[in-house]
Amino acid sequence: METITNEETLKKWRLILGGDEADGTGIKLSGEEASVDLSLTALYEFERKRSFDYGEQKGKGGGQASSPGVARWLGDIRKFFPESVVQVLQKDAMKQPVLQQKLMLEPEILEQTTPDVHVVATLMELGKLIPEKTKSTARMVVQKVVDELIQKLEQRTISAIRGAINKSSQKRNPKYNEIDWNTTIKKNLKHYQPDYKTIIPETRIGYGRKSKASLKDIVICIDQSGSMGTSVVYSGIFGAVMASIPSVKTKMIVFDTQVADLTEDLKDPVDILFGVQLGGGTDINLALSFCQEVITKPDDTILVLITDLYEGGNVNEMHVRMKKIVESGVQAICLLALNDDGSPSYDHENAAKFSAEGVPVFACTPDLFPDLMVAAIQKQDLFLWAGQNDIVLQGVQKKK
Repeated sequence: METITNEETLKKWRLILGGDEADGTGIKLSGEEASVDLSLTALYEFERKRSFDYGEQKGKGGGQASSPGVARWLGDIRKFFPESVVQVLQKDAMKQPVLQQKLMLEPEILEQTTPDVHVVATLMELGKLIPEKTKSTARMVVQKVVDELIQKLEQRTISAIRGAINKSSQKRNPKYNEIDWNTTIKKNLKHYQPDYKTIIPETRIGYGRKSKASLKDIVICIDQSGSMGTSVVYSGIFGAVMASIPSVKTKMIVFDTQVADLTEDLKDPVDILFGVQLGGGTDINLALSFCQEVITKPDDTILVLITDLYEGGNVNEMHVRMKKIVESGVQAICLLALNDDGSPSYDHENAAKFSAEGVPVFACTPDLFPDLMVAAIQKQDLFLWAGQNDIVLQGVQKKK
């Protein structure tokens, strides 16, 4: 068993605390440990020093950071740390406007970043500020993240939703020419009669409705304010995946103080993400009004509203609209976030009112989203489903 010496422990604390006034360990670093310390100091002392001093590439003060210095820093942190830590460091660096500009707007440096949903969200937020020379690189980075997420999420999402659709559309006790014999036999094996050497079916199962029309309509309506960046990325991916399922009609609506229908772009999620302009105000009431217009089969429609509920429009009218949507038969869900970023900030009062109106309000991880769609398609009690999956419901619990 490896023994950790007191000096090794102090070295770790030295790396955590930093040097200068923060160093109370009395331990000096050398070799690669000193290089690791330099990479952390360059980032986390940037705000205090107002310069990005990394190795020979010194910042010039006043918030300056040289392109070679930033590029070298990116290469070194990928050498020193695992990918999960690199993503955290990149995310922290992008909180500094000067570093964000270097990382995201210069193609040579952007190429060296480790692509993830936070990088994509930042590129979406920058939007029109991205110069022409960087746009092709930005699209390449977004495409890589999209491809990785689709590979991770597509198969499970399609299998789960197709299974739920098939199960919900099966007929009980159908006409003779509509019987699904394979399913019927499997369901009735316990009724095998040895004396007659046959199965006497207690329940007959029919094929699902054979129709070119969708069996379920899913409307994803997402707030494109700046705080929703990573949720927009995952929503675009799931929207594109669900749009590929023939029995489901998926619509993608984004909003700030205006509403845009991006359904036509679902065939290419990269186009969706570049079509979103993060930032600006929020008018949930206007977005719900638009959703009311596009919902044609309320009893077979699932509305997924993704927002932190900080309403900049007419709050009272927003609640009246949502209540009417629920009363019309639509299964409405409000997700405060669709990402892995932890507990989001949200308007607690509006969350409580939505919950009282019959709309479950909670944050959902991408891994659980396919299961949520299955539960919604099967018209399960989503308040109960959330509790069974250890999801913290926000606002007032559903009354019995």
